[in-house]
Amino acid sequence: MADSGQKAESVLSDFRKRIKAAFEAFDHETNNTVDVRDIGTILYSLGCFPSQADLHDIIAEVEEDHSGLIHLDRVLPTMTKILLENKFPPIPEDVLLQAFEVLDKDKKGFLDPEQLTKYMTQEGEPFTQEEMDEMLTAHADREDNLFYYKDLLGQLTIDSSL
Repeated sequence: MADSGQKAESVLSDFRKRIKAAFEAFDHETNNTVDVRDIGTILYSLGCFPSQADLHDIIAEVEEDHSGLIHLDRVLPTMTKILLENKFPPIPEDVLLQAFEVLDKDKKGFLDPEQLTKYMTQEGEPFTQEEMDEMLTAHADREDNLFYYKDLLGQLTIDSSL
């Protein structure tokens, strides 16, 4: 069937365009390279959420000279494969809600910044303090400085139909 072949090529072409666009947003020198530290953010922007261990493996695969820079040609096949295989999908919204509800022992519907910071910087794959500060700045309620997790689930998850 020529139709399915054309469809597969169209999907590949779409993935490559999305990867290039995400990559170019971090290619500050416009020389088809990005800082190795931006690879995770590029993957996140593509709807892929690898663990830190997976991210280190990906970087080891695509960084050839340990210069701290990654070339588009090196990362494009790896990222295309990741998208094709739907590796590292986002956590579904209902699972994320359950996780927040476990942390919210008093069922208040919110977490205070200190409580959230404690969990996010000391458990699982810990956030850095800088990441935590960015998250709180972006998502804490401006008036009372609380983290109303039910209101933010849509911002913390990605629509997988995109």
